Amino acid sequence: MNTHSRTRLPSFDGQEQALRSGQYVRVVNYHNTPHADTDKIRGELHELAEHFSAVTLDDLDLFRSTGRWHKSRPGVIPVFYEGYRNNAEVAAPLAEEAGLTAWFFICTAFLDVPVADQYDYANAHDIDLVRENEKGERLAMTWDDVAELSRRHVVTPHTANHAEAAALHTDLDFQREIVEPKRRMDAVTGQDAASTAFLWGTPYGANPAVDAALREAGYRYQFGNTMIQYIG
Repeated sequence: MNTHSRTRLPSFDGQEQALRSGQYVRVVNYHNTPHADTDKIRGELHELAEHFSAVTLDDLDLFRSTGRWHKSRPGVIPVFYEGYRNNAEVAAPLAEEAGLTAWFFICTAFLDVPVADQYDYANAHDIDLVRENEKGERLAMTWDDVAELSRRHVVTPHTANHAEAAALHTDLDFQREIVEPKRRMDAVTGQDAASTAFLWGTPYGANPAVDAALREAGYRYQFGNTMIQYIG
């Protein structure tokens, strides 16, 4: 589990009190969620639900704007990265069963790859596969899956091709990996995708050109390895 803070880190002595008082939203990262791990994932999500509250995008916006968490228990965001088919088939129903809002960060180009090529595409783009993922089977969600998930959870881009921020240099790079994924997702869901994340969890502020592209594209949040950052 990776836990991300979204507010400025307090002094060491104040950290435990801040955590207990709900001054942080916890983020728990998942990637591939194979059917074979159903019981394990169910147990983890139900345990989270016993101690934390679900976090919708509206909840996060309210927390950011007021600086106060409005629920009786601290918030938790289970994040499922890349856009695996089994995220829709396994993770989403289990999150709903536990009463949690899942956040799906989707590599939009992965969904457009022909099924016969998805295995090789995944291996070429740092999208981890497990024994259950067989070559020739559909490994990615469909756009219909994205539309359906957006009605109950949060769906948002994870670049187009699982790109790292350090690899983006030109306007064409920014259009392909930052702007176009949001445009495509917004068109499918009828919503406004507010968040993004890069491969390796690069934070906002690491690259001024990338930062400017994110702002111009209309994102409000960037998820990194140690924090959720407001960039609007």
